Amino acid sequence: MNKPKTIYLSLGSNLGDKLFYLQTAIFTIATKVAPVTAISNVYQSTSWGFEAEDFLNCCVAIETHLAAQELLVTLQKIEKDLGRAPHVSKVYSSRNIDIDVLYYGHEIIQQDHITIPHPSLQLRQFVLKPLSDIAPQFYHPVLNKDTRNLIQMCKDKGSITKTPLKLYKTKEALFSKLNFIAIEGNIGAGKTSLASKIAEDFNAKLILERFADNPFLPKFYEDQARYAFPLEMSFLAERYQQFTDDTSQFDLFKSFMVSDYDIFKSLIFAKVTLQEEEFKLYRKVFNFMHKEIKKPGLYVYLYQNTERLLENIKKRDRDYEQNIPPDYLEKINRGYLDFIKDAQDRNILIIDISELDFVSSPNDYNFIIDKLVAYTCGIKI
Repeated sequence: MNKPKTIYLSLGSNLGDKLFYLQTAIFTIATKVAPVTAISNVYQSTSWGFEAEDFLNCCVAIETHLAAQELLVTLQKIEKDLGRAPHVSKVYSSRNIDIDVLYYGHEIIQQDHITIPHPSLQLRQFVLKPLSDIAPQFYHPVLNKDTRNLIQMCKDKGSITKTPLKLYKTKEALFSKLNFIAIEGNIGAGKTSLASKIAEDFNAKLILERFADNPFLPKFYEDQARYAFPLEMSFLAERYQQFTDDTSQFDLFKSFMVSDYDIFKSLIFAKVTLQEEEFKLYRKVFNFMHKEIKKPGLYVYLYQNTERLLENIKKRDRDYEQNIPPDYLEKINRGYLDFIKDAQDRNILIIDISELDFVSSPNDYNFIIDKLVAYTCGIKI
């Protein structure tokens, strides 16, 4: 088979959450066209040829065997899927995503609807500046000038500024910057299922809460007032030991860590189950332990309504959970939401999954992953 062609693409956005559109376009290109081999810095530039909000621009390199026409059709489909309106005229307009083919290897192509090299690339600093980050010595096959020379010759006076924003080749690389993601939620919310899927799909070290046979748990569900304090203290000691051991052991072959719990859940459950004086004592012990543990880069709370929680609990058929009263689950939900409201120093994303089934539905799972991508890109949703 012939070697794949190196393709250089220009991406731009000046509508909506611009960075998110650029990042999502890169992930989609990597999935539907070819792996992305290089990404430029992100630049902010004034709109070219019309008055509108500033653009964010970047360039990427890919290697593919796709024919040029097939490549163009695929990229236009990606633009459409990301919400770009159809190309109905030659008048410049704002867009949430714009993907242009700059070079298709060193080939010169003039066909219906496609001209390569891009006929205007040498006229636009917002193309040349990011292109110079990843292909400074690539020669234009018609003009016989490399990117650096083209920048010097370019008469475009539009403003362009390099930003501190960063784009990633893969979702795995994006999530790895968080180092540690904790998935939390009420009993039966699906924490373990989601953490396990993320670990498998994005090469993360999976940290699961290990439930040793706790002699207080069945007794607690029979007599909460009597067994709440020993139950919460035993859970705290076990979680602290597990969490410390698991998060301190870095895996060189994994990109980040994902867990199905955070030790802070101990405080949330204890506040619901303990009497006021018991909770004060418990919190002193907790605060001492909490200072020593690793904190998540992102804390994801899966909100599930009580009716769905009860359905999930029934399905997993743990004997000691079958008589959990609805009002107890509602108190736990309120406890989590109170914690989130007060935790201003934490990076927290709430996802309402009451109408989702991410275990059975790929679309629902991808919806959650898109939420994680958007939030990690700095888009608060």
